[in-house]
Amino acid sequence: MAQVNFRIDDALKAKVENACSAMGLTVSAAITIFLTKLANERRIPFEVSADPFYADEHIDVLEKRAQDMKTGINVHEHEIIEAE
Repeated sequence: MAQVNFRIDDALKAKVENACSAMGLTVSAAITIFLTKLANERRIPFEVSADPFYADEHIDVLEKRAQDMKTGINVHEHEIIEAE
């Protein structure tokens, strides 16, 4: 039996353990399921994509708008919608 070691963020590990526990799995079993599907299907068994929100051009626009707000440029009041 091979052993694989890797590092992940502590907060991510806790979330993964919680999710696996809720499904009655160990983290090791979940990883084995993932790797089995990867090996059998020769693909990642879910979509992997970049969130377009974080594209460089969007970040540039957001940073410019934030800077404009700090300097008082292009600041508009909007009606606040309050929950009933």
